[in-house]
Amino acid sequence: MKRLVVVIATLALAACQNVNVRKPASTTTRVGAQLATGTYDNHEQVWRARETSPGAAQPPHVLIAIEATNQAEWSIWRVHLDAAQPLDAIWAMRRTDAATWTPHRALATPTPGAAFDAQQWTPLDACALRSVGTRFSADLAACTAIAPGIGADAALLPLDVESEGEWLHVRLYADQARGADAREDARLVRWFGGWAALNGGGPKADAGSRDWHMDRGVRLGSEGGRYPLRWRDGGASGYSLTLERLTYREGNVPVLKLSVVDDRDGRALAYAWANPEATRIGINLGWAQIGLDREDVAASAPAPTP
Repeated sequence: MKRLVVVIATLALAACQNVNVRKPASTTTRVGAQLATGTYDNHEQVWRARETSPGAAQPPHVLIAIEATNQAEWSIWRVHLDAAQPLDAIWAMRRTDAATWTPHRALATPTPGAAFDAQQWTPLDACALRSVGTRFSADLAACTAIAPGIGADAALLPLDVESEGEWLHVRLYADQARGADAREDARLVRWFGGWAALNGGGPKADAGSRDWHMDRGVRLGSEGGRYPLRWRDGGASGYSLTLERLTYREGNVPVLKLSVVDDRDGRALAYAWANPEATRIGINLGWAQIGLDREDVAASAPAPTP
């Protein structure tokens, strides 16, 4: 029980940090009647809190990866807390009828979704999510009664879930420490792939320099994805790309933002904006040239030959 309390306190105070997670291929598979499989990330929620209330306690950075299985009524939920002390939990969610999702915990190391075996999981009936309007909510008192037996993972157990287009609004067990209305507003990650050309001279490269380093394997997620640029020998260049969806001017200007970042201080050297629905984005700084396409829409544009 003490370990669970510590984890809840950590989640309540966690700040946004960079994280490297497994990057599933883009997909439009639906889970039940509502959720698309893929990774949901609350990057913009964390960014907005940091920008508007820098001195206040920040919401935790949470990622939820939802995977389909070989059985239509089952899906796998992998929940990751990105914090100084990261925490991961995995749940099998069973849609038993149109109004109920029942979380299950693993009895052993679970097999991948394609080889899913329901016998490897045990139901947490006390924490079942039942339809309440457009939301699915658990009975808090009943779920609290069994939480100590689940252990630290219970901190990342969904208590309330609502799907809204590309958004997944989730209240986790540990969110109780942040107040009655606390939840994670996570958006489905869209994956972009393409190329980057980097001149060996960096920002001060001579216009006639032909010391170009090509990378045709660039891949970035739309919710705060980061990709380190490297020289042709694999060494770190000292620069990275970031891609994120943000909303400026008090929520009136949503954008997709591609930035070239100096790794020494995290400062953006330059950035390009596009509308959030854009399927292609790029930037040309002379010494750095990048072209990206959304993977679920079109093949990547051909890279130039510097």
